[in-house]
Amino acid sequence: MEELLKRELGCDSVKATGHSGGGCISQGQSYDTDKGRVFVKVNPKPEARRMFEGEVASLIAILKTGTVKVPKPIKVLDVPGGGSMLVMEHLDMRHLSSHAAKLGTQLADLHLDNKRLGETLQKEAGIVGRRDEQVARPFVAQFGFDVVTCCGYLPQVNDWQQDWVTFYARQRIQPQMDLVEQRSGDREARELWAALQLKIPDLFRDLDIVPALLHGDLWGGNVAEDSSGPIIFDPASFYGHSEYELAIAGMFGGFSSAFYSAYHSKIPKAPGFEKRLKLYQLFHYLNHWNHFGSGYRGSSLSIMRNLVT
Repeated sequence: MEELLKRELGCDSVKATGHSGGGCISQGQSYDTDKGRVFVKVNPKPEARRMFEGEVASLIAILKTGTVKVPKPIKVLDVPGGGSMLVMEHLDMRHLSSHAAKLGTQLADLHLDNKRLGETLQKEAGIVGRRDEQVARPFVAQFGFDVVTCCGYLPQVNDWQQDWVTFYARQRIQPQMDLVEQRSGDREARELWAALQLKIPDLFRDLDIVPALLHGDLWGGNVAEDSSGPIIFDPASFYGHSEYELAIAGMFGGFSSAFYSAYHSKIPKAPGFEKRLKLYQLFHYLNHWNHFGSGYRGSSLSIMRNLVT
């Protein structure tokens, strides 16, 4: 591993440090090099390169907004013998605590960034000689993303759509339901989803949704802080409804009331927020069902039952 990193990063010295870790999907290890410390995530799956390339695109998109800190990606490499690795900046991270409110503020800024960009470009549209740097970041008017991103190891369909409800039903829930059908042929899940599809448009009545750049997998295990402030990592980004981001945040804990207060002071809850939050949690419960097994079946079906009644 050290020799591969030396060659690919152009370093004279590479040495593993005591910093290691990993999650449900990939394993990580830090290395000291003569060009600074890096963190390397390794995954043996054949589809790992696609997963890591989606993560790189996500990190770059978030970095460009200048709103919330993420590790800078360096390179995706193939691992001899199979799989891939993602090399990125090493950050000394600790559990999110004192910077929870700041994360709420910065996450709201991330979600508002595209809307603010659109408003700025609209104002400047008639001004002769407007700043050329704005051209580098165009307003995104549709829902989706330029590349495939993975929530866990499952690829997300990010084809661009003009309508958010269509995007969410067809490109988030339907692929998960298709996997459930392939693996278990669950009749109750199939019938509940057929009924729920008819109800979804009502949850979005009179709602104007501007595409927001999302982290996409913001649970407590993907947030941290350092001395300068909050950090988010392991993104699965796309442009979607800002409320979607808060679904998995509320499922597994790790976010204080200070985080939510700061966030909603910038993006207040719209009418129907709680029901839509359940709809967005449905994706994550289905995704966990497809990743980790039928222990998540009950929660998935319960949400669908509650939304169709």
